[in-house]
Amino acid sequence: MQKRIIGVIGGHNCTKEVEQIAQELGKELAKVVDILACGGLSGVMEAVCQGFKSGNGITIGIIPSYNKNDANKYVDIAIPTGLGLARNVLVVKTADVVVALPGEAGTLSEIAYCLQFGVPVISLGSWDIPGVIKVETVEQVVGKVKEFLK
Repeated sequence: MQKRIIGVIGGHNCTKEVEQIAQELGKELAKVVDILACGGLSGVMEAVCQGFKSGNGITIGIIPSYNKNDANKYVDIAIPTGLGLARNVLVVKTADVVVALPGEAGTLSEIAYCLQFGVPVISLGSWDIPGVIKVETVEQVVGKVKEFLK
């Protein structure tokens, strides 16, 4: 059976509140999926990786540079692309479902890729645009992820 991969996107800078939500989200997602894919850097990406690893999940960081060492310390598998922001399409296409946390234009671009490729995208405090599933809590995210991965 193929492993299920969750993608989590969000800002490379975030508030302490969003960081805590991302850590909790990672921990809870590790209970229902096998692998986490993200951009592998700081902020939301680092916090969600930290939470996911605390739940014994495997993390993939798809890095914009050619340097594996740019990945945050919670990334198990660093994929250095050298593609800059163009690597966002790889983050989206790696995932079966994507969860968007607060972020700026990079996060918006990843949401747009989700919509273009038909990858389900769940927003927890992120962009509210047509086609994005908006939820209010980590528990609601996990419930939606379970629905999509049946």
